[in-house]
Amino acid sequence: MGDASNAILRQVRQEVPEIRPSEAQRRIQTGDAVRVVDVRERMEWNDGHLPGAVHVPRGFLELQIEESIPDKDSPVILYCAGGVRSLLAGATLRQMGYTNVTSMAGGYNAWAASGLPTEKPVVLTTDQRRRYSRHLLVPEVGEDGQSKLLQSKVLLVGAGGLGAPAAYYLAAAGVGTLGIIDSDIVEESNLQRQILHNTKRVGMPKVESARMTLTELNPDIKVVAINDRLTKENVRDLIWDYDVILDGTDNFPTRYLLNDASILAGKPVVHGSVFRFEGQVTVFKPFDGPCYRCLFPLPPPPELAPNCAEAGVLGVLPGTIGMLQATEVIKLLLGIGDPLVGRLLTYDALTETFDELRLSRNPQCPACGIDAHPEDLPTYEEICAIA
Repeated sequence: MGDASNAILRQVRQEVPEIRPSEAQRRIQTGDAVRVVDVRERMEWNDGHLPGAVHVPRGFLELQIEESIPDKDSPVILYCAGGVRSLLAGATLRQMGYTNVTSMAGGYNAWAASGLPTEKPVVLTTDQRRRYSRHLLVPEVGEDGQSKLLQSKVLLVGAGGLGAPAAYYLAAAGVGTLGIIDSDIVEESNLQRQILHNTKRVGMPKVESARMTLTELNPDIKVVAINDRLTKENVRDLIWDYDVILDGTDNFPTRYLLNDASILAGKPVVHGSVFRFEGQVTVFKPFDGPCYRCLFPLPPPPELAPNCAEAGVLGVLPGTIGMLQATEVIKLLLGIGDPLVGRLLTYDALTETFDELRLSRNPQCPACGIDAHPEDLPTYEEICAIA
């Protein structure tokens, strides 16, 4: 490095503080909203990076940093491979108005040599880049987001009217593992709305029909077919390994059971329901918003809780609601947008209108309130209308 370059670095070091990897880790672990930015090139990032870091190559810093870190007063730690590019990037950020910028001395090489934790992203193959090319063009998804989807796991409770369209779009989006639990077989009356199945598969278990359709659509993904009912004996073990649960059920006992188990496991549930021409969607995220029992402390009597087989449903309606559920699942997996936590979205197909209701947690809720004990609550299996 020449004298001019050394002079530039000396000047930059007077403007941008440097910290060692151990100090960077301490700041990250304190949870003080520190944002870690990797300014290396894509190939370097793919070889490994700091957990939780965002990738903004130095060559695109001025164009992309404000999308990743809009608050210019946020504490930012920059790093590169050895600590030089991150210093220069720090000077650029200061010129852009960022007030709390530091550079990690020694960069990623020093961090890794110290035995500190690293992550290695899933690198998309050429075929995957073609398949998910439209996702890669969306800044909120991009290659990192698509890699995250491929590593995600979603459990769909039900392969019927809601589960079918939701599963189809989640598979198309590249969600890596889809678990589907359902104990029913395909019937002719299902084909009016349950798009995973077809006439030749009448009599086949729904989960097997779903697995065949989804793997033909996208061989990238893994479909776990669970030909069973969700019960109090198996619910905790089934939901534990999944990131998000999609509720496609049509009966109250399973909804209460799923609600209580998801609170204990800390898993968000994307809930949907349909009735004739009306549907609704919301997200139950444990302790961030209300749970199902906050909305419905007690189930309605059986005569007021008909299912689709009793009351009927417009065939296209589950498609609308199921796709909204799939959208909420993807937002949760990617950590983007404003999920429907504490909000109930309702849809009327006859008037083609959406409405939104604000929902609040019940402090006295027996499942998520102050003195809650969800492990001891009844499932209402004997007193609800069961599909």
